[in-house]
Amino acid sequence: MSQDPRQEERQRIASSRQPRLALVRSVLEAQQRERHFVLQEVLKVRGLMPLLMKQRNGLNWTAAERRELIGTMRALSNLSPYLFTLALPGSMLILPLLAWWLDRRRGQRSH
Repeated sequence: MSQDPRQEERQRIASSRQPRLALVRSVLEAQQRERHFVLQEVLKVRGLMPLLMKQRNGLNWTAAERRELIGTMRALSNLSPYLFTLALPGSMLILPLLAWWLDRRRGQRSH
């Protein structure tokens, strides 16, 4: 016995929505992951200017301060794709491309 045509249509619509919902969920998860990453890297850069100015003001850096500088420079280099993209004209149009490219790179490293 066949189902009611309206019920079949509802099931077809529900099944067509699932891939779209999965895509939206995936995009939101990627956005949250990248936002967390950028926030962590920006927090590493905090306090960079006073540390850099120490050498300019005639004081020497300690070994611990040199290690901190190296870590800060690495954090900045991790942020460079984001900073470069935001500096370009029309950067809001490029952000989805950047998210795709970064996610593609992450997948290659995990294999």
